[in-house]
Amino acid sequence: MKFAAIADWADSGEFPVALMCDWLQVSRSGYYAWRGATASARSRQDDELLRLIQAIHTHARGNPGVRRVRAGLAALGHHVSGKRVWRLMRCAGLEGRHPKAYKRTTVPGDHPVPAPDRIGRDFSAPAPNHKWCGDITYVKTWNGWAYTATVIDLYSRKVIGYATADHMRTSLVTDVPRPSGSAPTGRRCCHFRRWRRSRGGGPRCGWPGTTTCGLTRTITRSIRG
Repeated sequence: MKFAAIADWADSGEFPVALMCDWLQVSRSGYYAWRGATASARSRQDDELLRLIQAIHTHARGNPGVRRVRAGLAALGHHVSGKRVWRLMRCAGLEGRHPKAYKRTTVPGDHPVPAPDRIGRDFSAPAPNHKWCGDITYVKTWNGWAYTATVIDLYSRKVIGYATADHMRTSLVTDVPRPSGSAPTGRRCCHFRRWRRSRGGGPRCGWPGTTTCGLTRTITRSIRG
């Protein structure tokens, strides 16, 4: 390590070799002997492995870690230990990308209540304001998660109201504005929940004068798609 440091400083011309050897308490003859020595077989093999590791890492778009790189080397006929692969990757500043732990965002409530399908899987409407459907989606922002509830008229397939908040409580759905006097007729108002929530939990509210019902899958996804 001392000889390598002296070589770096000597190549940059910052300090004379004699002064650096005196500071680091090494002999100049030893430094020049180290400088003129040829690379060992293991060092040459490390250089070859490092080139292969960089190629494997680049080909996989920077995703593989030590285990996948080691498997890639083995496929090329180079069987080396994991510690050696780790050492060479650390020297080259390479590391794998670890996926974030899965976080479940849709969970049932403490006391789930079954929600019947009151529109009979019929997502057509004969006239405006006859059937509505809704959904809740969420987007990650710099300030945290933003939750949005939307309401769509199944006749026009247009969004007639939406609300955004930093939570997914019942008020997110009940706060969705609606046009005056446009409540859907009869009992055909869809539920404001994702299909995973169709067995209970989450928002279960409609507007005054309307009846909520459950769907096994929301129509809003097919509309957006």
